[in-house]
Amino acid sequence: MSVAEFDALPEREGWKVELSAGELVMTASPRAFHNTIRDNLGMSLGNYAKANRIGTVIWELEFKLDAATVRIPDLAFVARERWAQADKKRLAEVVPDLAIEVVSPSNTASDLALKIQQYLRAGSQIVWVVYPELQRVHIYTPGERVEVRAARQVLDAPELLPGWSLPLDELFAAA
Repeated sequence: MSVAEFDALPEREGWKVELSAGELVMTASPRAFHNTIRDNLGMSLGNYAKANRIGTVIWELEFKLDAATVRIPDLAFVARERWAQADKKRLAEVVPDLAIEVVSPSNTASDLALKIQQYLRAGSQIVWVVYPELQRVHIYTPGERVEVRAARQVLDAPELLPGWSLPLDELFAAA
């Protein structure tokens, strides 16, 4: 399936539909536990980005990563200059600088691994995979090994979000 054909599909209530290398990928809509973690992280990032005028934090937007791939990260950060150039009325053709996936029971390990590769290959600087049940965050950057952060540590991205951090205990306690 092409991106144009994907873009013409009707929305499917209760399902998250993505396009991965020309194939449709459908997952069930997340539950409250997932959304609480996503929203707390998104509000912290969003407030910081807005106050510092460095970019935009977006919840579950379709991003065209290549000619046959459209992914919907749970959260994404796009730097101000890049977001200003995006056509907000069409499928987002700007790649998120930071893509965040909050793992749900409906996610498969193979699809998560593929998403990480797709985000990084398309130009994302960082991918965070948040594991609420394990209270851990896996941090991926191009060409680097995965970094794992857990309880009593902070989540940050100094090169992309200078001065922002969030204690993981605080993030996970909210759920």
